[in-house]
Amino acid sequence: MQPPCPFCDIIAGKLPAGIVYRDEHCCAFLDINLVNPGHVLVVPIRHASGLADLDEPTGAHLFTIARRIAKAQRTRLPECRGVTLLLADGKAAGQEVFHVHLHVIPRRENDGVRFQRGTVHGTQAEQDKLTVIANMLTGCLSGDTRE
Repeated sequence: MQPPCPFCDIIAGKLPAGIVYRDEHCCAFLDINLVNPGHVLVVPIRHASGLADLDEPTGAHLFTIARRIAKAQRTRLPECRGVTLLLADGKAAGQEVFHVHLHVIPRRENDGVRFQRGTVHGTQAEQDKLTVIANMLTGCLSGDTRE
């Protein structure tokens, strides 16, 4: 049995939410723990704990709707000067609710919001290491999972 999912409860109407968009594939609602006013979460209707559980058409649709919401934020929110899209996949990435969700965060000039870089970004990698990693990922993406 799956633990209770607050996003599934919002989708089912069991929890209140400021719904800004809904169709047969996704639901978008205001984040209760907002970074800035107008912060929206776009989630698939069908529960998917992480990206690996999400089918490609639904994943693409989430980004399509996020793009439309970002355009609305820039148009309708007077202080919005930019938009940050954020999707954390897994506990190590900072995911707290294990139902895929794409944050669409309106940004203001000097809003004080900072996304900290970890040690992965702290040093510049050598080109030969980048090539090895790129080849590993390319092989996986093309269906070849050999190392």
